[in-house]
Amino acid sequence: MEMSRRAVLTAAAALPVAASASVAARLPDRSAFEVEGVYLNSGTMHPPARGARAAVTDYFAHRGTAADYPMSAVEERVKERFARLIGASPAELAFVQSTTAGEQMVIDALDLPRAGGRIVTDTLHFFGSFYLYEELARRGMDVAWLRPREGRIPIEDYERAITPGTRLVSLSLVSTYNGFEHDLKRVCEIAHARGALVYADIIHAAGAVPVDLHGSGVDFAATASYKWLMGDFGIGFLYARADRMDLLTRKRFGYYGLSRFTPHVYPLDPPGETIADVAARDDAEGMFAMGTRSHAGIVQLDWSLGYLLDLGVDRLTAWRQPLLDRLRSGFEAKGYSVVTPPGTRAPLMTCVLADAHARLSNRLKRAGVQITLSKNRFRVCPSVFNDAQDIDRLLDALPRE
Repeated sequence: MEMSRRAVLTAAAALPVAASASVAARLPDRSAFEVEGVYLNSGTMHPPARGARAAVTDYFAHRGTAADYPMSAVEERVKERFARLIGASPAELAFVQSTTAGEQMVIDALDLPRAGGRIVTDTLHFFGSFYLYEELARRGMDVAWLRPREGRIPIEDYERAITPGTRLVSLSLVSTYNGFEHDLKRVCEIAHARGALVYADIIHAAGAVPVDLHGSGVDFAATASYKWLMGDFGIGFLYARADRMDLLTRKRFGYYGLSRFTPHVYPLDPPGETIADVAARDDAEGMFAMGTRSHAGIVQLDWSLGYLLDLGVDRLTAWRQPLLDRLRSGFEAKGYSVVTPPGTRAPLMTCVLADAHARLSNRLKRAGVQITLSKNRFRVCPSVFNDAQDIDRLLDALPRE
């Protein structure tokens, strides 16, 4: 008897999860990825895995054919896998376009700035959000900005800044700038004791370090998938804690957020007094979902999330630490100013260097090494396919300060 296409796809999607011992044993896992030269830039965008590429190719092969592709089942599995990865439940997740879109949806659903009050954030938050909170301040919100000391935001600074009347605390769990990781559980305890809610940008945490959203108590979180989730641009997740849904105002009314839709306008429709009878879902999708999302991106995530769950982010974090230690000692030996705090476990390390892009771009290109180069800093982000030789090739290519 031939297996049905649905059965074949379901079995194929489970393959990454079925081989846990072998994946963990072969770190660094170069065979699963196709990268050119020494790629230490996964915190900007992660290369897709070969298996994920094959899954997307299979998806496109069935576009325009009579074959039934089980997209709904894939979407459900992706939510379930991501929920397992971050310590959440699938009903608390909605697909969104990006981290920024998710953060903005939270702001809108809290009816800000109209509702007023105080927002506490910090300058280690994603720099793309600076515009958002500066604009909210111009529109009447009391926005408090905390600044780092020695690359960290001390918890006592949040203790002082979260005052009565604070509506929201917004931060990046892991900073895109220097990898600093907040004690999210403690921030949430402080905020909740004073009547505030907490939003966390987890784009540099999910898939990179162990995350337990339920354990932290955080109210909202968002991420895109093209970094440590090994996905693509245009698809991500918004998390809204189940017992916080009643605090939100529905600002979006999209077809994907419906649990029931019965029109009364087309031939043979049942009669009705309205244009259509509708009912919104009572989960995160019902609150935030709009229209279509990237099916190819979701198919890619189906594979990569299975791979990450198979690997184990805690195991990956421990394996990667010697690479980060090697980076730090190498940078310091060459005289660079490392702004990533000691003990940071996230897979990124940043150095301040005047005219970094102008000074290093051609040198690194000749060496076949790719990192994040900004005007006055550079950032190195090793992943599962990197090894000590990659770190040494980078260090060899860098001039002494």
